[in-house]
Amino acid sequence: MDQNIKSIRAFIGSKDYEISRAFYKDLGFEEKVISDKMSLFTIQGLCFYLQDYYLKDWIENSMMLLEVSDVEKYYRFLQTLELDKRYLNSKLVPLQENEWGKECYLIDPSGVLWHFVDFRR
Repeated sequence: MDQNIKSIRAFIGSKDYEISRAFYKDLGFEEKVISDKMSLFTIQGLCFYLQDYYLKDWIENSMMLLEVSDVEKYYRFLQTLELDKRYLNSKLVPLQENEWGKECYLIDPSGVLWHFVDFRR
């Protein structure tokens, strides 16, 4: 069956919407404002929705995964941004080697955990 699927998009929340918007723009995403309580953030054709909505248990259990071609290079890029120094509660976790590939983590100001991965081929 031909479904002609075009995209899949996650919704994440934010503890402080304005701070989270600035964080994702500084991370390199382009913002398109949808309403006063939601924006679409896009990078290289991939996107997610950021909402002005906070539920602690939901946010602190939210995870996003962004696959990159060279996670070591991407980790060095993340280090140069110094987001963990500029945004309270943000944290960059160093590279880790796994049996399936390498990854590093970035926790956003609200507690959303981002995985940046390079899968072994």
